[in-house]
Amino acid sequence: MTRRALVVAHRTRPEAVEAREVVLRELAAAGVEPVLATDDSTAANLPDFEMAIVLGGDGTILRAAELTRERGVPMLGVNLGHIGFLAEIEPDNVPAAVQRLTTGDYEVEERATLEVRVLAPDGMRSENWALNEATMEKTDASTMIEVIVEVDGRPLSTFGTDGLVLATPTGSTAHAFSGGGPVVWPDVDGLIVVPLAAHALFARPLVVGRSSKVAVEVLGRSASDAMLVCDGRRRIAMPAGSRLEVQRSDLPVRLARLSPAPFTWRLVSKFGLSVEGWRGGARYVPGGPS
Repeated sequence: MTRRALVVAHRTRPEAVEAREVVLRELAAAGVEPVLATDDSTAANLPDFEMAIVLGGDGTILRAAELTRERGVPMLGVNLGHIGFLAEIEPDNVPAAVQRLTTGDYEVEERATLEVRVLAPDGMRSENWALNEATMEKTDASTMIEVIVEVDGRPLSTFGTDGLVLATPTGSTAHAFSGGGPVVWPDVDGLIVVPLAAHALFARPLVVGRSSKVAVEVLGRSASDAMLVCDGRRRIAMPAGSRLEVQRSDLPVRLARLSPAPFTWRLVSKFGLSVEGWRGGARYVPGGPS
């Protein structure tokens, strides 16, 4: 039976092209056939593959998630971006990492995703999903959108805002963090709601439970329509009168992990946080596993 690995690389970065050649060489040595993703690749038009290697930043990994999620295939991220929160390794470690991936020497970490539905005023229904976040944005820069937030079938608050970010714990360090939301550890079963520049007294970030459903309605009196953007990649129009429903999906994204490094280490490494003076124990290595 032919073994195959999907290879997804950033299209324009020279370092991604260089790293791809290393990956192809290591896959050939392991007897694994590469499947090279293109801009036209979809989950439906790719042959079967049992693993994925992603060369780029978090944007490239989000692209790869579109190709791997429905198949339940683990993906290994190589950080060639600015922060690379979803990536597992740095470029210098590619040969050894590919060898470990092809021999099954890794752990699988499942990251929760969001199930997203938009109900338009004309009755049209659109469905999508997100690994990081679903962001509702105003389409008119000169005004705000008027929304009402609902949690578990009950209205919570009405306010004007530039938008809202509905994020997974994975996405808590992305757009939601930039909007003032909390950093949430990946193993927390929750959904994060972060209003953006809201004109209201009670419009603070919320974290709701695993089974909760959050809905946001763009009120008919809103001076601006909205646009829903999933993971910065997939867009759904939301004219005034639309309703957005978001809840945890049963289908996760699977990441291949080579190191048991705790999330705290990832925060310190990726954000370059100062830990000078800490005396907690000899096991800590500054700039340790990323």
